[in-house]
Amino acid sequence: MGASIADNDLDDDADFSETHEINVTPFIDVMLVLLIIFMVAAPLSTVDLPVDLPTSSATPQKKPDKPTYVSIKSDLTLAIGEDPVRRTELVSSLDGVADMTKDKYVFLRADKSVPYGELMGVMEILRAGGYSKVKLVAIEGVPAGTPGGPAPAPAAEAAKP
Repeated sequence: MGASIADNDLDDDADFSETHEINVTPFIDVMLVLLIIFMVAAPLSTVDLPVDLPTSSATPQKKPDKPTYVSIKSDLTLAIGEDPVRRTELVSSLDGVADMTKDKYVFLRADKSVPYGELMGVMEILRAGGYSKVKLVAIEGVPAGTPGGPAPAPAAEAAKP
């Protein structure tokens, strides 16, 4: 509360009347502290699994607010977000994720050393569990053979299994 001195000399009791104003300085201080906390915490909330993603020249799509990532690491282990999960528990773990329904997209990240058959096996597990909306995640890049892009693989390397 604050007090002010009245301008009139009629009543001595009214010299220190209450004013009903809000002091906004503490409010602004709290808001600035919260802003700093969220600015520091926002980058920490992304998925930090070390997965070497392949590049793609496709136009990037808009990322949803809270995507659900299923990752296949180079040692063929699975993870939802950053939490490791067994293949047999993949669908039940996805069912337990907050705000995850079967009509939302599942973003599938796979290391580029993962064989194609393993990737398709995980996609089949997701499809059998009712998650038919799957998007593959890749790093943005330029197409092979264009100036500034990666050179096409030699024929001898392309023939290796």
